[in-house]
Amino acid sequence: MTAFLVTQHFRPDETSTSVFLTAIAEELAKDDDVVVISGTRGSARAGNPAVLEIPSWSPPKTALIRRALAMLWFCIGVLAALTWRARRDTPVFVVTTPFMLPYFATLAAWLRGAPATLILYDLYPESLIAANLIAKESWTARLILRLNEWMFHILKAVVVIGRDMENHLSRYKGATPDKICFIPHWSTLAPGLRPVDPDNRFRPAGTDKLVVGLSGNLGFTHDPNTVFAAARALADQPDVHFLLSGWGVGWHRLVDAQRAAALPNVTLVERVAETDLENFLTAADVWIIPYRRGMSGISSPSRLYNLLATGRPVIALSESDAEYGLMLSEHRAGWVVEPENAAELAQTIREAARNPEDVAVRSRNAAQLLQDRFTRDSAGDAYRRLANRLRKARKTPAP
Repeated sequence: MTAFLVTQHFRPDETSTSVFLTAIAEELAKDDDVVVISGTRGSARAGNPAVLEIPSWSPPKTALIRRALAMLWFCIGVLAALTWRARRDTPVFVVTTPFMLPYFATLAAWLRGAPATLILYDLYPESLIAANLIAKESWTARLILRLNEWMFHILKAVVVIGRDMENHLSRYKGATPDKICFIPHWSTLAPGLRPVDPDNRFRPAGTDKLVVGLSGNLGFTHDPNTVFAAARALADQPDVHFLLSGWGVGWHRLVDAQRAAALPNVTLVERVAETDLENFLTAADVWIIPYRRGMSGISSPSRLYNLLATGRPVIALSESDAEYGLMLSEHRAGWVVEPENAAELAQTIREAARNPEDVAVRSRNAAQLLQDRFTRDSAGDAYRRLANRLRKARKTPAP
C-alpha cells in the first residue's frame, strides 16, 4: 500500500523540519510504500521512500512578494500531484510549512477521498498574531480561521507535538478529540551525558564559568532581546559567559546589539555546520530557548530534544503550560522563566552559577529523559499505527 508525505523541506535540506520529516518518511516506509512530495531542490529519488520533487525556487526572506509566489507555485504543484496520484486508501500526511500548504493538500485529499492528516508544528493565524505580524481582527486572520474550520472538518487526524496545542484546537468544531494524536519529537543525537571538554573549540571560557548558550533559528516568535538584556545585567558576573549563535531576523538583532554594546561576557558564533552540531551543543553548560509571550500551544521548539540529549539542562522562556515548560518542570530537566522577563532570566542564571550540583542533577535528568521517553522508535511506531488506522477506517463500509 502507499502513503503520501507532503513537505516543502526534505533531505538534502538541513533544516530541522527536513530532518524530522525525512525520518517520519523512513519510519512510515517500514510498513508502506511511501511517496514524498517535496519542494527541496535535489531531493528527487527512487526507492522507498520515493521522492517526487515539485520544481520550485527560494527567494530571499526579504523578497516577500517573490516568496509568496514561490510558495503558491509549490502548493499548486502539490495539489496537482496529489489529485493525480492519491487514492481512497492512501493516507496523506502534510506539515504546516509553508502555512498555505495544508489547505492545498487537504483539498486534494478530499477530492480523491483520501484520509488526510496534518502534522501540526505551528498553528496559524495564532502564531502570526502572537508575533504581531497580523492583527487579531484583521481580514487575513479571519480568512485563515475560516479555512481552518473547513480543513479541520475534512482532516481525519491531527498530529500535535505538544500537549498544549490541544487547547487552541478546541476552538475548531472539526478538531474533535478523537482526531488529535500526540506524537512528540525526539533527538537526532544519541542521548547521553557528555562531560564538559575544556578543549572544545567552541567553548569560550574554559570550565571555570557557567557557559549559557543560545542556538537555532531566531524568528518572529522568539525573543533574543531578553537574552541580551540578561547578558547585559550579568556583565559584571565573573562566573557567567554567554555563547550565542543562530540565524534569522533575531540573530541579526543580536549581532547589531553586541556590535553596539561590546559586552565582555558575550561570544557570538555564526551558524555551525551540522557536522559540528554535537560539539557545539556540548560547549555550553545550559541552554536558553527564548519564546515571546503568548506562544503556548502555538509553536514547539524541535531544538529542545537535542539540547536535552547532550545532557544539558534548558532554561525556557515559556508559559508554564507550554509543552516544553511542562517537560522541563515535570522531569526537572531545566528551568521555566516568564517570557520577556530579563530580570528573572538573569536571576535564574545567577543561581545556576552558584549551584553547580543542581545543574549536574538537571543535566543527568535531561539525558535520561531523552533516553527513556522521547525516541525515534516510539514516534515511528505511533506514525505507523496511525497510518494503519486511517487505512482500515477508510476500508470499513459505513453501517
